[in-house]
Amino acid sequence: MDSFELNKIAGAVLGAGLLIMVINEIGNILVHPVTDVSVLGIETESADTAAATAAPAEEAIPLPTLLAAGDAAKGAKVARKCTACHTFDQGGANKVGPNLWAVLGRTKAAVDGFGYSAAMADHGGDWGYQEMFDFLTKPKDYLPGTKMAFAGLRKPADVADIIAYMRENHDAAPPLPTE
Repeated sequence: MDSFELNKIAGAVLGAGLLIMVINEIGNILVHPVTDVSVLGIETESADTAAATAAPAEEAIPLPTLLAAGDAAKGAKVARKCTACHTFDQGGANKVGPNLWAVLGRTKAAVDGFGYSAAMADHGGDWGYQEMFDFLTKPKDYLPGTKMAFAGLRKPADVADIIAYMRENHDAAPPLPTE
């Protein structure tokens, strides 16, 4: 087969594709899709009606109540997500993230030999219960610029459970908040 034959075949394929695109555009111009579902006899609720019938948002449970209900056994299961990057053992090695033994009450960015992000190193303060809860819920929102790639835990009960597990992995965990 010579190059002229190949050019004719390629031209026919390209021409057919172009013809299909033109027919599609003409069809879109002639026949408009129905975007108003009321024409089809389907009733929709307005935004006001939807807001009125929507279930009321869950009230936020106070942190002391959540933490008091935390279950360390469940927290150990939730912490499996963390073990790819962290260890919870006393004297455990740092991995991608620092060792988390006795993290509650500890100064942030205080594990020797671990290279923290500038955001974490500059943040300062101690890991209190509220700080840990906020960080585990959405690390990037709590500390923009953190190297921690974890998206966070959606369920407040899971966060309370993992904090209970962290309290268990501590020589002298700070007392739970009362208010």
